[in-house]
Amino acid sequence: MTGVKKGVLLVNLGTPDDPGRAAVYRYLKQFLLDHRVIDYPWLARNFLVRGIIAPFRSGSSSKLYRKLWTENGSPLKYFGFKVAEGVQNILGPRYEVRLAMRYQSPSIESAINELLDMGVSSITVFPMFPQYASATTGSVHDEVMRILRKQESIPSMRLINSYFDHPGVIDVFVKKAQKYNLELYDHFLFSFHGIPQRHLRRADRSNHCLNRSDCCNGIHVANQFCYSAQCHATARAIAQSLNFKDEDYTVCFQSRLGPEKWTQPYTSEVITANLEKGHKNLLVFSPAFVADCLETTIEIGYEYKEEFMEDGGERLDLVESLNDDQQWIRAIAGMVK
Repeated sequence: MTGVKKGVLLVNLGTPDDPGRAAVYRYLKQFLLDHRVIDYPWLARNFLVRGIIAPFRSGSSSKLYRKLWTENGSPLKYFGFKVAEGVQNILGPRYEVRLAMRYQSPSIESAINELLDMGVSSITVFPMFPQYASATTGSVHDEVMRILRKQESIPSMRLINSYFDHPGVIDVFVKKAQKYNLELYDHFLFSFHGIPQRHLRRADRSNHCLNRSDCCNGIHVANQFCYSAQCHATARAIAQSLNFKDEDYTVCFQSRLGPEKWTQPYTSEVITANLEKGHKNLLVFSPAFVADCLETTIEIGYEYKEEFMEDGGERLDLVESLNDDQQWIRAIAGMVK
């Protein structure tokens, strides 16, 4: 068909429209009310989010977002648009590429409507999360299907699940790590965003998850969609490319919320344990994030680093995210094709 284009929807988690408390409140409320993020019953979830978390956390989170904000606004959104532009340039005029955020703007619904108005014959949904989790990629897919099921005509759809060990992604993290003098560091950390252990078990259809200490030491049929297993696979791929030995690095998880058990070990505790071993120089990777954001720049690069230095550490450096690296952009275009 002459002139028919293919649609590409790049989706990241989201960011407040500005660092003010009202915008942060709106973002937290939409984010945490998602049943895939906090999977409590509707009434309990609404009471917890609207009555406790969003009102009380919006103030402190706003202060952190002010530290993160740049002259270009939110780094996550800024780099998102740069990546979308780069992917568009590579794919050319036969494609239409749009960026969306799962929470806040630009919304998934507005981006899909743009693509549908252009008469695209298909849409490839590319979540900006290398590892699959129900609360991220699953939520994006859920929202896309919710929006499209209202349409009379639904184009062909392709939902990208994960790309946790894609060579193009691994190579960018390796390249960025090689900017550092790796001989200076006593240990390396791969810090991923945590999720409740309950989420891991609910996604497990094979009664495999958390039943043995080495359940994440490889990807196979039983754990192919397991977030923790995919995180370990990402770390292994980067570590092997950098010739790290098993004892040189630790996989850990950050950003837990509430009293229940989350994916372990926790990054904060791993950092403390390394200090106790005399490891005063740490290099941290954060390969769950494709763009610098609150969890990387602030949580690791500022908060964890400050505590580490106060407790006697000498150096804690953070390998920057993929951001708008051209190799990362080419990797996305290749996966779309």
